[in-house]
Amino acid sequence: MNKMRNVLVICLFLFACNTEPDTGKDGTIDDGGVAAPAVIPFSIVNEYPHDTASYTEGLTFYNGQLYESTGATSTISNNGTWIGPVELTTGKLQKKIDLGTAWFGEGITFLNDKIYQLTYQTHKGFVYNAKTHQKLKEFTYNTEGWGFTNDGKNLIMSDGTSSLYFLDPESLRVLNVIGVADNNGPTANINELEFINGFIYANQWQTPYILKIDPASGKVVGRMDFSKMVAQISNQYPDAEEFNGIAFDSVTSKVYVTGKKWPKLYEIKIF
Repeated sequence: MNKMRNVLVICLFLFACNTEPDTGKDGTIDDGGVAAPAVIPFSIVNEYPHDTASYTEGLTFYNGQLYESTGATSTISNNGTWIGPVELTTGKLQKKIDLGTAWFGEGITFLNDKIYQLTYQTHKGFVYNAKTHQKLKEFTYNTEGWGFTNDGKNLIMSDGTSSLYFLDPESLRVLNVIGVADNNGPTANINELEFINGFIYANQWQTPYILKIDPASGKVVGRMDFSKMVAQISNQYPDAEEFNGIAFDSVTSKVYVTGKKWPKLYEIKIF
């Protein structure tokens, strides 16, 4: 009896050691593991022209009008740092705020009829009147400036890491910081941002991905893969650079994407 009991114990032990946790069809591990981000399907609805001299850092809508912000680089073909409206059907732009090459402009966002602008490594941001484009004030931050958006109450800023910063729009002080992570851990290179229907959508720098992020937890709940689009642009237009730029028109519920010095801007439909 003792031998049989010992054999039974050993068998149970070996079975336990060689049994892996079950996984559901969606990739969720049943023992409490974290699910991989859901694949978000989309389709390309329309293509529009985009200025190939524009080093796109921010893309957004204000009162139904598409606005773009750019960064100044040493490339001769680059048209500097500016913010302005872009005519969707023609790609024609108007430089309403032009900083030339004095600053490397980054993301912008509109809130309470003001424009908020980041710069890259100079720790300096600017606030303008959205209608007159007059500069109202400057502010500083300790990190680099990358993407900018808002949730209707707070400004939301990225700095190229896995962190997102929530700022008070009046004092420009940091109210909260969340870490962006998926099933593999912290997700770095968070770049251009757009707030769409309660979630933060973010370009992941140097990848063909747009991430869908829960603003409460920082969890990446979905991912869109633009590999085919990026490859096509790279093959046909060798001067085009990173995939960067997401804009949501709340008036029409349409979404647009583009890239730095891309010749095209795409309207997409998210399913």
